[in-house]
Amino acid sequence: MESQHRVVILGGGFGGLYAAKALKHAPVQVTLLDRRNFHLFQPLLYQVATGSLSPGEIASPLRAVFRHQRNTQVLLGEAVDLDAERRRVILADGEIEYDTLLVATGSGDYYFGHDDWKRSAPGLKSIEEATAIRGKFLYAFEAAEREHDPAKRREWLTFVMVGGGPTGVELAGALGEIAHDTLRRDFRSIHPEEAVILLLEGGPRILPSYSPDLSAKAEASLIRLGVTPRTNAMAIGIDDAGVTIKTASGTERIRARTVVWSAGVRASSFGEVLAHRAGAELDRGGRVTVNSDLSLPAHPEILVIGDLARFEQDGKPLAGVAQVAMQGGGYAAKLIVSRLHGRTIPPFRYFDKGSLAVIGRAAAVAEIGKLRISGLLAWFIWVFVHLMYLVEFSNRVLVFVHWGFLYLTWDRGARLITGPDPAFEAQPEESPVAKL
Repeated sequence: MESQHRVVILGGGFGGLYAAKALKHAPVQVTLLDRRNFHLFQPLLYQVATGSLSPGEIASPLRAVFRHQRNTQVLLGEAVDLDAERRRVILADGEIEYDTLLVATGSGDYYFGHDDWKRSAPGLKSIEEATAIRGKFLYAFEAAEREHDPAKRREWLTFVMVGGGPTGVELAGALGEIAHDTLRRDFRSIHPEEAVILLLEGGPRILPSYSPDLSAKAEASLIRLGVTPRTNAMAIGIDDAGVTIKTASGTERIRARTVVWSAGVRASSFGEVLAHRAGAELDRGGRVTVNSDLSLPAHPEILVIGDLARFEQDGKPLAGVAQVAMQGGGYAAKLIVSRLHGRTIPPFRYFDKGSLAVIGRAAAVAEIGKLRISGLLAWFIWVFVHLMYLVEFSNRVLVFVHWGFLYLTWDRGARLITGPDPAFEAQPEESPVAKL
């Protein structure tokens, strides 16, 4: 009996997950490899960073997801190299053979050549980063409560989000709600609502991928929450004491102890492996140029999807968003099955279902085709869409309950400072807060 076609999927994010699920009834043996044992719902990471949700509510163990999918094996490991000629993925501690390789390793934060900024301005791509940012936010208020010097207290109560895309907007809006409502009565020496929350965007408007009218409405919503958007302001220096920006009028120093980065992403480093081992062509962002069927030009048995793939449609590359990865995963599964049966399918074409960004309680913006929606209706759409795309039903229920409680009470129950002691991890040597 001929052995089944072996499909190896690298990455358990949206692309890899949807591809594996779409192969449930296919005559193939699927191996899903990820260095984490869970699928992470990244669009809600900012809610972990701002204490609305706990990590377990936006993550699903991969083994549980595929418990009843008999043709799928989940392995914990990291791909470090590739032997494209022998069709083997090289792991840190072994190797896996494949007939078809599907690479969906995603992307990470990009600091435009200033990797040293990461220590002072973490990004928001992982559970660990989300909980670290949550700790920085909450610790800043705690440190300000104990600081007697007005100038230093202002530094602790100044928060800077670098990058005016959806992540920066969502973080800034949630932090505005925390300062003006959640923490308003929790302190005795400070007034959290006096916090200065700055959203820096290097371009002329926030949410640049949205229409200008929705960008303007999002900016107005942020201002109502106490956030100050600053456009045409580019970060040129970041350290533990603040941010230096370049504007039309020159350079300016913003003294702030809490800075978060959401200004740039770069494709995962496995793209470089594909370039060296499989002749892949990379763009400036490290993304792999693929054929119209998402395969590599020199290796049709290797498919690349999601944030790692550069796929041009109507003359423009597709954005690195979850919907692109999901649809790419579904298409890749259909392509694999079609090839097994000697059939061909049309080239991949992405169907844009719209874009959503939430600004705060009952405030969001949405673009669905030519439809432009803002306010409460957009917020309800955002809630429904995010609930439906959570992988596990139990997570949907928990998130729904927590969101309902937050909407009624403003209380964020996951306001925990965890991980390394912020007094050593995030503070300059002149920190006024001594370790107890």
